[in-house]
Amino acid sequence: MAPVIRDNVVVRYRGFVLIPMVPAGWLVRPERSPMVVLPFRFPAASLDQLKAEIDGRLLDQSLAADQGFAA
Repeated sequence: MAPVIRDNVVVRYRGFVLIPMVPAGWLVRPERSPMVVLPFRFPAASLDQLKAEIDGRLLDQSLAADQGFAA
């Protein structure tokens, strides 16, 4: 069964759109291109845990860019 979006609620955070999915979890997509971090799914968790995951991925990306590597 395909995931279903819950209640048309969308959260925007640091350039990402966070879409709650049924049965549980989140779909995370960049708001615009170019994509610094690719879209991903995150298992059921609090919004704070999801925001921490996004912050970590953005930090990893910026560290890789500083070192001249693509993440």
